[in-house]
Parts: sequence; structure tokens; C-alpha cells
Amino acid sequence: MGQAGMAEAAVRYLRSVRATAPEPVDALPRPELRCVGADERAPLDPGEFRRVLGNFATGVAVVTAPAATAGEPPAGFACQSLSSLSLDPPLVAFMVGRTSTTWPRIARAGVFCVNVLGAGQGELCRAFAVSGADKFAGVAYDAAPVSGSPRLTGAVAWIDCAIHAVHTGGDHLIVVGRVNALGTEDADGPEGPLLFHRGRFARLAPP
Repeated sequence: MGQAGMAEAAVRYLRSVRATAPEPVDALPRPELRCVGADERAPLDPGEFRRVLGNFATGVAVVTAPAATAGEPPAGFACQSLSSLSLDPPLVAFMVGRTSTTWPRIARAGVFCVNVLGAGQGELCRAFAVSGADKFAGVAYDAAPVSGSPRLTGAVAWIDCAIHAVHTGGDHLIVVGRVNALGTEDADGPEGPLLFHRGRFARLAPP
């Protein structure tokens, strides 16, 4: 069989395969979303849950927001649930308890600044973990360039955001922020970032 004959045979074969190809299969419908029933919850002890998850070391940050109303102090709380979420658009996320008294003030402001704490700022973190106190008393800060949220002096990094979305996550809220500006301050300093591991502060070991 010459080249022309081989080509003709190949065309006939491809036509026959295309003619007998099966019809595309429709995708299955998406499952119905529903709440988890009480009888479907895993029998987990909250203390054991915290103990096991505490083995995952995290950084520590303070999330701040400007006063939403005149005469009101800025808002802020200590947070270890920060995560980068998206590069394009630039998004970060943090989680906050649904019973938090600070979160409604941040929500009203509509903006926030994440202040990533350095290894020597453990006491500052403790101050922002207290509920109901004047957390900014004696704390040095300036205004983040876009939102005006407090940018804490000495933080190794800051991320200036606008609230992009809020989702429910059990007893917490998942807050997504769109990043408008960010920067570092002495990120390569000798102390490094403040870490939280097994219920206590820690720091990176020197190289």
C-alpha cells in the first residue's frame, strides 16, 4: 500500500471511531448541602482537640482596626489563625470567635491591619489577648498607609487590608481581607518572629 492508500485508510479509521464514539455523560448533580446532625458529630473531647492541634506551631499577630466612631479607641485582638489565602487577588484570612467583643468593632470599621509580632513581643500579645481592657494604653503605633489601622511599633511585618468576605466556620468566623499594602520591619533581625506552640510562646532556634 502506497502513502496515499495509507493516508486514506487512516482517514476511514478515524471517521469510524468518531462515528461510534459514545455520547458525553452528564455530570452528577451536586450533593445537597445540609447541617451536620447531632448524631453525626465525632465524639471528640475539646481538651484533646486543643492538645493535638497545639502541636502545630503558628506565628502570632495582632489584628487592629481604627475607631469606627468618634471618641472610641482603636480595636485590636491577638490572633494565631492567620493564613495567606490568594496571590491574585492578594487575600489573607484569619479566624475569630463568634463571641468576640472586638470583632464587631473591626467589622464596623471595614478595614484592619495584621501586625506580625516579633519574638520579644510576648507581653504585647498578652495585653491584646485580654478582654475589655484598654489594649492600646502605652502601646506605640502609627497609622497603616491605606486603612489608617494601628500599625504596631516593633512588629516584624504588617498587612493593611479591607474586609473582603466573612464566612461562618463552626464557633468561629472566617474573615477574608483584601491586601492593599504590606511591608516588613527588621524581618531579618536576630530575634525573628514570635511563635506559639503547645500553649506557650516560642521562638526559632538560631541557625
